[in-house]
Amino acid sequence: MPRPRLTGLGGGLFACTSMALVAGICALLFGSSLFVYGLLFPPVAAATALWVRPADLITAPIGVPIAFAAGVWPISGGSGGFGGQLMGLVSALSLHAGWLYAGTLVAALIALVRKAVLIGRRRLPRRIV
Repeated sequence: MPRPRLTGLGGGLFACTSMALVAGICALLFGSSLFVYGLLFPPVAAATALWVRPADLITAPIGVPIAFAAGVWPISGGSGGFGGQLMGLVSALSLHAGWLYAGTLVAALIALVRKAVLIGRRRLPRRIV
């Protein structure tokens, strides 16, 4: 598995770009299916949490929900004008909050496990050979 080390900002940009690409694919292939969009969100959240560098682990569970909202906007199905687009976005976010929570939980758990492993490695006594 590749080991890119994304900064906090880089992780957020990766997640936003990935979700925008997922939204485009959903719009082209699946008729703007929010189910498919939500189904592809947890793997993007997991990749973001795995690829962010250790110093920025806290940013993974913060950036992925923002990426979900940024990507769902083009396929949310709002009609005409700013108000209609905003209502479509709010409706999509509220109706598919389960996917949003699932992806955020995946990112948070991966970040938590990675942090625990890092702390555990620091506390191990170093043996002098």
